[in-house]
This record gives sequence, structure tokens and C-alpha cells, in this order.
Amino acid sequence: MEVKMMLMRTDPFRDLDRLTQQMFGTDGTTARPSVMPMDAWRDGDTFQVEFDLPGVDPDSIDLDVERNVITVKAERPARASDAELIAAERPRGVFSRQLILGDNLDTDRITANYDTGVLTLQIPVAEQAKPRKIAITHDGDDRHAINA
Repeated sequence: MEVKMMLMRTDPFRDLDRLTQQMFGTDGTTARPSVMPMDAWRDGDTFQVEFDLPGVDPDSIDLDVERNVITVKAERPARASDAELIAAERPRGVFSRQLILGDNLDTDRITANYDTGVLTLQIPVAEQAKPRKIAITHDGDDRHAINA
């Protein structure tokens, strides 16, 4: 049985806004959040997702799950100094990303850890989605089993 995890696709204009922010270093806002790079892969019965959020205060990270949609929001505030900037290539402001999970994942058992600038989510495959054996009875005998 295949377990799916899909990334939420947004409209092309929002993708263009994110690309522009990345290229020109503009700050993210609530209406136009900055890019939050991520990697996602399956490792056995668990999906792993890593988001790059270097320099973000862990208390500013907000992780919400509603049905099968995970929303990650974070903020790296602007510098509080009036000093003249020589280079400003690191995005600041609001970061946001949404993932749409397949129905076969267990959203009640998601774990999250933030370490060295990386937010890691572990999303287990739901028990009902895992392959299992079903016993077949024959004349009151349940010695035979097949894969479901």
C-alpha cells in the first residue's frame, strides 16, 4: 500500500513573489511570507520533514495541524539597530509553509524538534494504513493467513 504526502501547491503569483523575495532579499510579511526551504522523505513507517530556519527564535515557531494540513510559521525579526547595513542577504520577517498530508498519515502522533536552525517533523504512517495479515478460517481452523 502506498502512503502519500503531497506539498500544497499555491497559485503561480505567490510562487513568483517568493522567488522575488529570495532573489532581492525583501522581508516576509503575513500576507507574503518568505521562503522556508525544506526536505521531505520517507524512512520506513515515518515521514521526515526538515525546514531550514537558522537564526529563528524557537518561541516564534508556530506549528498547527487542522485535519490533514500542517502549517508552519516562524519569524526572524528585523535588526533593532540603526547601523548602516553593508549586506542584507538573509531574509527576515515572517516565514510560512503548508503541507497537505495523505489520509494514511497519523496527524495525532506528529513530533517536532528544533535543533541548530532546523525544524524536524516526524509523521508516522497510520496503523490502519500499514499492511497486515488477516486470518482465514477453514472448518473452524485459523491456521491460514494472507496479506491484506
